[in-house]
Amino acid sequence: MNEQHFLWQEHVPGGGHWSGIIRRGMTLRLTDIDGGANVSVLFYNQEEKLERYNMADTLKSQHTFYLTKGHACHSDMGRIFCCVTADTVGWHDTVCGLSDAELIRQKYGVSRYQEHRNNMHRNGLDGMLIELGKWGLNKRDIVANINFFSKVTADKNGALRFHPDNSAAGDYVDLSFEMNTLIVLSTAPHPLDPADQYHPTPVNLALFSTSPDFATECEDISENVRARHNTHRYCLHGTKDHGGE
Repeated sequence: MNEQHFLWQEHVPGGGHWSGIIRRGMTLRLTDIDGGANVSVLFYNQEEKLERYNMADTLKSQHTFYLTKGHACHSDMGRIFCCVTADTVGWHDTVCGLSDAELIRQKYGVSRYQEHRNNMHRNGLDGMLIELGKWGLNKRDIVANINFFSKVTADKNGALRFHPDNSAAGDYVDLSFEMNTLIVLSTAPHPLDPADQYHPTPVNLALFSTSPDFATECEDISENVRARHNTHRYCLHGTKDHGGE
């Protein structure tokens, strides 16, 4: 996908946040500009925001701990928000949640806007709350999120390990949307990032029309076939269709 085919692009600085509606039939590319990025993401049904990304259903239906190409992001109504149709990274964290103000303060100290302006220390939770507020949502609407570009593994005792070199400069992931979706994201540090300096890195967002070739990318997994059917039926018949069979 060459740059001239992108319909829209936006730069999100490290520690920043963004939200917007991505329409059915469009693909959003997230690109790690400098390497080492973390993009915390949540999805909501644009028409009925009580329907949102469900981490448990996403993982158990696909028998996975992480996301990569061929996986889908499921809602709590048995439908699919988007499919991962391209991925140069190979592993995206699904279980570690968001950084908050206290965690950032403990790890990196205090850096307020009054003294440091745009170099202030931002955290994932506050960034999400700022964006959610623009759409009439709040803290109770935050659920377990995805951390794109970040890799976390568990050892045999269940201890989690963050892998700092998971994503390199120029790596990207494509999310091809199956329904009109509100996406809310933060580029603040991953909560398990062991870096001793506060230095979140930027990402680029780019939008393009989904190729017909991508239609079957997630259909090697039987639960995704069923969820795509539910999604297509919902999009054809509207909001009176209340979920899966």
